Amino acid sequence: MLFMLFKKNIFMLSMLCCISVLANAQDSIYQYDMHTIQSPFTLAARRTSFKNYLFNNTIKGTFTGPLNQYTEDNFESAVLSAIQFLIQNQYTQEGFDKMFNWYFPLNASAKEALLMGIYGIYPTLYNHKVAAILPYEKNPKLFAMGVLYNFRNDSSNGFVRKTLLQINRQFAQSDSIPILAELKKYLLNHTKEENAITPPINELFKYQRLFQQKTIYSFQRWNRDYTGICIIQYEDGSFAKDSLGKLIMIRQLARSGSGMPYFITNGNTPQGVYRINGINSSIDYLIGTTPNLQSVIPFQNDAVFYRGIPYDSTVQPLDNYKRLLPPAWQNYLPMQESFFAGRIGRRYIVVHGSTLDPQFFEGKSFYPLSPTDGCLSAFEKWNSEDGYLQQSDQLNLVNTFLRTPATSGILMVINLDNQQKSVTPEEIEMLVKNYEASFNSAKGRSN
Repeated sequence: MLFMLFKKNIFMLSMLCCISVLANAQDSIYQYDMHTIQSPFTLAARRTSFKNYLFNNTIKGTFTGPLNQYTEDNFESAVLSAIQFLIQNQYTQEGFDKMFNWYFPLNASAKEALLMGIYGIYPTLYNHKVAAILPYEKNPKLFAMGVLYNFRNDSSNGFVRKTLLQINRQFAQSDSIPILAELKKYLLNHTKEENAITPPINELFKYQRLFQQKTIYSFQRWNRDYTGICIIQYEDGSFAKDSLGKLIMIRQLARSGSGMPYFITNGNTPQGVYRINGINSSIDYLIGTTPNLQSVIPFQNDAVFYRGIPYDSTVQPLDNYKRLLPPAWQNYLPMQESFFAGRIGRRYIVVHGSTLDPQFFEGKSFYPLSPTDGCLSAFEKWNSEDGYLQQSDQLNLVNTFLRTPATSGILMVINLDNQQKSVTPEEIEMLVKNYEASFNSAKGRSN
């Protein structure tokens, strides 16, 4: 999740950014106590006050007012808040309409917020308006965001061919512009990839033993409106299980508020490989103080990303990245999303909990989990009377990760398939069961 500076005006709600302070990260086995974790932001009165201000001041108060050079920062902040909480009402539409009518004088960050907002909240309403501004948009990132909006409404071969020609005509040497190169790849491959067969998961589990790195696997659907499940494989190749021998599975959401693709700032969590680089605690009220897992994405800090893993400086960066994957996965393009997202500039994608009131998302397929700015989030329940943590899948994940000494490891985000439902425990249990059966069989033959 990319770090976002707080706006200087009172309209800005703190986004789910990962501003964190380093917690105990020494190489020792440590377990956090849920009963010591508290967030005043989750108190009933605080939530009521926040919600009233959000709807009446930030959304209604801003969007019913005038849009001009003095208020565009307020509009931008209100859009970002609408995205985070997926607020769709007459006032958000009124505000978005005003911004489209004044699109070209807007600064780049306000335009970016608007395009994220319509993608996440009004997926079809502004198709013609977006198409009308694209021929005049010279900013590669804003152009890409507009194209993605139109592409979701028309993924035909005709639209793709026309858009590829438009990119080359509108941007000189477009292949050398990372975000446009990734946009082209996405237009050409996304529909096919959604319906392609994923390489054998078993190969990932077996390959982990080569580097003996503690690994979190977050299994998702292509449609990130549905929740996924993560599991942990320890350094010795075994999977984290409870006292009864049952596989520990943590429900996660890899959907951003905007729902934009992986290579757009604050879009959905990219598939691919990450480095877990310690345990932190956030100062952001909307994330809460529950310990989180900090990740490093390629190009963010390669010395950290490849720590403890062989690295060949004489080959291309992508070749080093691909070596983190078994041969059957090395040319599977979806698992290169984190690499190219990092190359484009995405940063600070974190595994965290949430203090957000689940009622904001009631009726959504991912309820009661909360969307983020592109991180992986887990469910947490807070006591509304004293603000203490009552239930936390996030803390369960962190404590399970810390059962072995190292506070670093690897994270892999994988879309299993395009089923229109949340990932089920039975699917994940079967994957692990098949691996364990094949491993035990191979072990028996070697003996």
